[in-house]
Amino acid sequence: MNTKYIKVFLRIALAVGFLSACADRFGMWDAAISAWGNWNSFVEYTQLLNPWVPDQMISFVAVAATFLEILFGLSLLLGFKTKFFAQLSGVLLLLFGLSMTFSTGIKGPLDYSVFTASAAAFALSTMSSKYLELDKVLGS
Repeated sequence: MNTKYIKVFLRIALAVGFLSACADRFGMWDAAISAWGNWNSFVEYTQLLNPWVPDQMISFVAVAATFLEILFGLSLLLGFKTKFFAQLSGVLLLLFGLSMTFSTGIKGPLDYSVFTASAAAFALSTMSSKYLELDKVLGS
């Protein structure tokens, strides 16, 4: 298979994963299939994964994570600065996987393929093709 199609698939898969998780936090998925289902549940989960963060900072961490996931998701979906946002996505997912591991154990990040997604983001950052990317259209 041509690597340009693999790159598009990686971009879409990572982007949709980020955006779906954010949609869940805002109650946009049916409650029967939601991980959090609402913002408050997501903030509680953020606190569970970050027990070293002071309580008054948890809301900021939840907002920052959500903002970054939306930004990274949209950037990857559009193919805007793909290498840069893929690298940042790899780091964010790696930090998320490590937070899960240290707070709840290794099973969660393995079951939810967090490390796999992180590795996929890092792999995406190494691919040079500009097929179906906003950067190609903008000439950057």
